[in-house]
Amino acid sequence: MTTTAPRHWRTLWISDLHLGTAGCNAMHLLDFLRHNEADTLYLVGDIIDGWQLRRSWIWPQAHNDVVQKVLRKARKGTRVIFIPGNHDEFARQFIGYAFGDIEVQDDAVHVTADGRRLWVTHGDQFDGVIQHSKWLAHLGDTLYTFTLWLNLHFNRVRRRLGLHYWSLSQYLKHRVKNAVAFITDFEHVLVGEARRRGYDGVVCGHIHKPEIREVEGVLYCNDGDWVESLSALAEDDEGRLQLVYWTRLSMEEPPAAAKPKRRRAFELPALPSALASRPPLHPAGAEATREPAETAEVR
Repeated sequence: MTTTAPRHWRTLWISDLHLGTAGCNAMHLLDFLRHNEADTLYLVGDIIDGWQLRRSWIWPQAHNDVVQKVLRKARKGTRVIFIPGNHDEFARQFIGYAFGDIEVQDDAVHVTADGRRLWVTHGDQFDGVIQHSKWLAHLGDTLYTFTLWLNLHFNRVRRRLGLHYWSLSQYLKHRVKNAVAFITDFEHVLVGEARRRGYDGVVCGHIHKPEIREVEGVLYCNDGDWVESLSALAEDDEGRLQLVYWTRLSMEEPPAAAKPKRRRAFELPALPSALASRPPLHPAGAEATREPAETAEVR
């Protein structure tokens, strides 16, 4: 893929980056962030994987670069809204505060350019396993991490053969009948809650399955993830929504960083003394937008 200038969107949603894990495709994410700008950027949960960081410390330079890139976008005028998920639930103690230019919210209401009201939530609150059998969720996470390890080495072989990224872990997951049934149930629960709250649709993450479809008259959007799908949800200046897949790098990958050393267990941060409370936030998406720049999309 080649581009001559960054593409400008009205809104971007990304989630499930899982920074701090070997499965995070940070180089693809960095490439996406370099070539896509937005008036509003939603970070829809599981940005930093606190579960993994408690077990062992994995934080290569590329993960740091992702954080710095997002902070730089916020400083340059992008409105950045962070909605914590289950893997970065430690950040929920900071809901209602702002870290520099990044707002932390429990959920959000986004108004599209054509007037639709979309409820934005990570979605883990509607996952019965997370809410009622957390030990089972942690066990499943361990097995899932192993699958992502297989996926990592599988794609290294594909790169050497000149092939683009393809998710073995996602393929295996979606071939399992129970996983497919769980995803379907999750979608219907989120749609039902969005309807009950009076919204036109819902945008979520959590299950790592990108999707845009109408379910019983309510729009369901899942922005995917950056460990399997390498996808984001985007809104253009007319309010049209689409999924953007970033499975090819538009530039040569830099040499791999040295293997990080094992460090002490991850500790949850304390509330910074300089952190200031913000007044109630207005729904995002009502500001004026700019004309998008020309670019080629990865589909």
